[in-house]
Formats: sequence, structure tokens, C-alpha cells
Amino acid sequence: MMNQSSYSMQLDEALAFMKTYDHFLVVSHVQPDGDAISSTVVVGWMLEKLGKSAVLINESELPSRLRFLHQFDSILKYKRDETQQTFDAIISIDCADFKRIGEVASSFAPDAKLLNIDHHPTNNGFGTLNVIRAEAAATVEILYDLIERAEIALDVNCATAIYTGLLTDTGGFRYSNTSPRVMEIASHLLALGVSGNELADHLLEKMTMAKLKLLQLALNRLTFTDNLEIGWVYIGKDDLRNTGAVPEDLEGIVNYALNVDGVEVGILFKETEDGAVKASMRSAGKANVAAIAQAFGGGGHVRAAGCRIEGSLTTSIEELVEAVRKALI
Repeated sequence: MMNQSSYSMQLDEALAFMKTYDHFLVVSHVQPDGDAISSTVVVGWMLEKLGKSAVLINESELPSRLRFLHQFDSILKYKRDETQQTFDAIISIDCADFKRIGEVASSFAPDAKLLNIDHHPTNNGFGTLNVIRAEAAATVEILYDLIERAEIALDVNCATAIYTGLLTDTGGFRYSNTSPRVMEIASHLLALGVSGNELADHLLEKMTMAKLKLLQLALNRLTFTDNLEIGWVYIGKDDLRNTGAVPEDLEGIVNYALNVDGVEVGILFKETEDGAVKASMRSAGKANVAAIAQAFGGGGHVRAAGCRIEGSLTTSIEELVEAVRKALI
């Protein structure tokens, strides 16, 4: 665990970085979740308050359910262009490792300086400057501290984005990362006018009919080991197209495997169009799924991690389930 003085120094260095340059590229990981998108718009908001300009960009399609966020429509979808602009000052947020930035990295100038802000314990500090706080529940929690450090007054737009990142990365303030600090921040954000109940209803309760159809498919495939310690579901490469679902509809499905009484690790396997398999793992606490994911070239948190496996769906399931089984012995 990082001591407070080291963390304070990192925040000061990050703030100095933001004040040194005038124009920034702000990036996050491919297939962004609630924390990634919220962090992106929060950094954009903060740079604007500091009198700076920024381009916000992501390689993937953005989750449409987050369209309510201020500056959501300012986040560009990356398109490769031989004449594309390059940037000298980069801010990477919520990226566990450099490759998760994706092809957007080709927009970095050869001598670009990169500020890496993240809460994943598997982050290897790939930035020129790094603010990595593994005990933070979400990257927006770090950004809240940075805004406090800069003595910038929050408005309801930024407060809503920070609350959204906290809400989604703590599973509605239910996961073990829901610390007293998280609740303290959430309380302050509610006092600023954030509509917590509306956000919870929109982000955690409502689902599209397409997601319901995808969930039906997944639950019909729910499988467990003989001792019920490991449960998994899979989504085939044609399932999204056949149900009309989108990638963001996969979110939360893995929890149906984990939430069965006695299950220690739940896994969602997703076939990709290029013949590989992406796996998302959730742990009840007995297994460190971040360590398991790292063995397959992935990463994440002790209780929530993911990886990509080159191989067939059947082989990928066998290999990862066996690795989880060994970790639980």
C-alpha cells in the first residue's frame, strides 16, 4: 500500500504535468467501461478548467448508456490516418498496461511525455510520470483527489461523472473496494446535486431487450465444476449479432456465475471475430484472479481481472478453468 506522502507527491507531479503543456491527448483502454469513460470526461473537464485544450479519444465504440455524461460526445472514435496528428503530451487513464491503449498509441509523438493515472495493481508504471493507487476503488477516485489538490471547485457535471465511475466500479457500492473514502466522496457528490438514485436505476437496473436475450443465452450455458467452486458462461462470436446486443451488454453477465452460493470464481468467455477468446474473471476472495490473468498475458484486480487467450473456445475454457482450479487448491 502506498503511503500518503508518496501519493501526495505523485498528485503534485501530475498537476505540474497538466500545467506544463497546453495541448493534450487523453486516452483510456479499449472497450471502455464506466470508470474509463467517466475518467476521460473528468480529465477533459479538469484540463478545461486549467485553461488547456485536449483531444479525447478511444479506439472502441463507446457505451451508449453513458451518453448522459457531460462531454461524452467530445470523445472521438480513433481512425487510422497516415496524416494523423501526433501529440507530445499524453494522459492515459484507467489503463492497466500500455497495450490496452490500442492503436491510438500511434498518435503519440516519438518523444511524447505520458502521464499514467490508474488504480489497477497490475499496472507496471509505463508512463513518464505515474499515479498508480491500487487501493483506490476506481480511477475517478484518484481524479477526485487530484481536483482537490488543484483546488478546483467541482460542478454537478464533473461530480456526476465521478459518481458514475465510483458506482460502476464498486458494483453499486457493494464490492469490497467500497471504502470509507469512497462513501465520503459519494456523500460530497450527492451534496453537489448528483442524482444517485437515477444513476443507479439507469446504470445498474435497466437493460435492453437485446441484453435480456443475450443473458438468456448465457444462462442456458451456465456450467460448474463438480465441487461448484468455479462457474462459467460463454458467448459465441455470432451471439451479439443474432440477439442485436452490443459489447457493453456483456457487462455484469459474469456475476451470474459468481453469485451462486459456494462459487469462488466466475468466468465469462467471449469468442472474438479473429478466433481468440476473451475471458473476464470475478473472485469471491479465495483466488487472486489478477495473478491468473497475468499468466495468460492479462491483468486487473485481485477480485476482477481479464485476459485474452489465443485458441478455440473449448481449449480456452479448459486451460483457464484448470488454472483457476489449481489456484483454489
